[in-house]
Amino acid sequence: MILKVLVLNSGSSSIKYQLFDMNDLAVLAAGMIERIGEAMGHIKHRVMAAGDRAGETISRAVPVVDHRRGFELLGQILAETGAISTTDDLAGIGHRVVHGGETFREPVIITAEVVETIRKLSPLAPLHNPANLTGIEVAMAYAPAVRQVAVFDTAFHQTMPEHAFLYALPRTLYEKLHVRRYGFHGTSHYFVAKEAAAHLERPLAEMNLITLHLGNGASMAAIRGGRCVDTSMGMTPLEGLIMGTRCGDVDPAIIFYLARETGMGLRELDILLNQESGLKGICGVNDMRVVAERAGQGDSQAGLALDMFCYRIKKYLGAYLAVLGRVDALVFTGGIGENAAIVREKVCAGLEGLGIDLDPGKNLLATQGPRELQRDGRKMKIMVIPTNEELEIARQTVAVLTSRAAANRK
Repeated sequence: MILKVLVLNSGSSSIKYQLFDMNDLAVLAAGMIERIGEAMGHIKHRVMAAGDRAGETISRAVPVVDHRRGFELLGQILAETGAISTTDDLAGIGHRVVHGGETFREPVIITAEVVETIRKLSPLAPLHNPANLTGIEVAMAYAPAVRQVAVFDTAFHQTMPEHAFLYALPRTLYEKLHVRRYGFHGTSHYFVAKEAAAHLERPLAEMNLITLHLGNGASMAAIRGGRCVDTSMGMTPLEGLIMGTRCGDVDPAIIFYLARETGMGLRELDILLNQESGLKGICGVNDMRVVAERAGQGDSQAGLALDMFCYRIKKYLGAYLAVLGRVDALVFTGGIGENAAIVREKVCAGLEGLGIDLDPGKNLLATQGPRELQRDGRKMKIMVIPTNEELEIARQTVAVLTSRAAANRK
């Protein structure tokens, strides 16, 4: 029996999806429906399963007036390519939800109560949770007989102790408005932590790890005994590392200064810090591939952007080494973490005294799957592990549904 799980990531004007056969973790199909609500939408669908159409990519320009129409088109193209006949073929649907607040510490089966709770949490993630919720509501209406699960980006970080997640602000702001550090990219951090433990053939519960999810959005996590004890992003994804267009850590008084001196309003400041800063603010581009290329050609601003990006990571790395005391492995993941050898080199440079000793030759090898980059004989591992958030959501979806089924049999 094929156990098929559909994973959905619904944005305000897009639906990303992957269909898995959970018996062998194979991706049967993947794609994106975008420009929802515009005059003309676009579908890009890849057939991954074996068969006459394996490897085929389908690209179509079609009107997609709303998310419901998007799901109808998704169902049609999955049926057309033989991935499923109807939604009855699905064992479950897993939804990515960015913010679970303090309510959701693990994935949950979606009920009307869960939907309302996610809606109430929307002020904490106004750009993401409403879009995620739209996808959930449309999927539940389109496939009412299919069990659906919400998997939260913030859940893995809910094991942080109070001294790590609280800000030094009046406690009433936490109690009344839930102002605290939540962290994000939790699904990715959890996935690569488990993969690292499996690769090293050790129980995750016995391992101390520092995971580095480096992409256009970037974050780090300190993991003790398999549980997150600190992470670099805060109440929002703006805190922490320098990112593609986000500034990361800054003196909060800069905001007051800019407001006074330039007359910028809250909306303008929000755009400045989230969309016009980071690598883009320093050198004009937010793609690390371009930044590194320009830096290699002698572009001083690109070189500065690369140095600042890596220096901020190194500072957090030092902090997390101190927090954990013993570290078994550093794990690089994400588009930059997996592919930018120059970033890994700069982050690890000069840290041999702390046990971080990168082998330059291994660092330059572009192999598939998990790999180790430390010099031979070094105790602390330096690893690159490709992340797969969609697979992790599918796994957690199956785990929740299996647990519910077992409970119902008792």
